[in-house]
Amino acid sequence: MRRLLLILWVLTIVGCGASKKSQAITERTISVAAADKERRGETPKEETKTDTPSITEHENFTKADEVINTALTFSGVRYKFGGTTNKGMDCSGLLYVSFGEHDVKLPRTSIHMAEEGKKIKIKDVTKGDLLFFKTNKRSKRINHVGMVVKVENDEIKFIHASTSRGVTVSSLHEGFWNQAFVKATRIL
Repeated sequence: MRRLLLILWVLTIVGCGASKKSQAITERTISVAAADKERRGETPKEETKTDTPSITEHENFTKADEVINTALTFSGVRYKFGGTTNKGMDCSGLLYVSFGEHDVKLPRTSIHMAEEGKKIKIKDVTKGDLLFFKTNKRSKRINHVGMVVKVENDEIKFIHASTSRGVTVSSLHEGFWNQAFVKATRIL
């Protein structure tokens, strides 16, 4: 029993990595609320501006914008290994559900998602592209995935589900994510 608990604990820790806190929860909530209001055709109130990515800046939504908007609605959902609902999500579950709601089929795990799409250079990434990471230095396997939500001034922001923060937006400039980065692929 003790061994089983240890294995489950280790899987939880390395399942989708850990991230440093990059934004306050209220910032994520404001952006998601504004994106939801605009998607419903309402005019969002003037709220505190944040650097949280939001697709509301664009008039014409692309498929990537739609997938990103869906992913952003899960912002703040806690991490749950194998999760695909508002009660808990893991990194690949977030993207599996977000892409799936827009009729784009992806494999369920990050290692298998990494085999899909076209590999692209990091300087060429754009909204909707997938970023893959190895968060465990002892493993040679990809074990984490995120989706690019914004590229601005050479800073790449991506949404993912981390064990410590749940569904959140992080920057590839953050030391941990920059060092763990493996490759980027284009699905759309």
